[in-house]
Amino acid sequence: MLVEIIMFVGVLIGYFFSPKKFAGFNARLQMVCTAVLIFSMGVSLGSRESFFAELAELGFESAIFSIVPVIFSVIAVFLLTKRFMKPKKED
Repeated sequence: MLVEIIMFVGVLIGYFFSPKKFAGFNARLQMVCTAVLIFSMGVSLGSRESFFAELAELGFESAIFSIVPVIFSVIAVFLLTKRFMKPKKED
């Protein structure tokens, strides 16, 4: 949770206090930092002795916890798109 809070604070600081001319550099820097974060989390998980045993135990639950939100997100986007995005009329 601490990592997410730090990332959120960084995004807010970058949004409100960063000059617009550095926006492209800031976006690339955020992507690199996010990639480093994900890589370091993967290294941390992969170095655990019982990782594969835990993965087998939690695999089904993890799949459910990832698939269900994706399905509901797709449904929500579909319904909101139908409701609020009107097709363009061609002249």
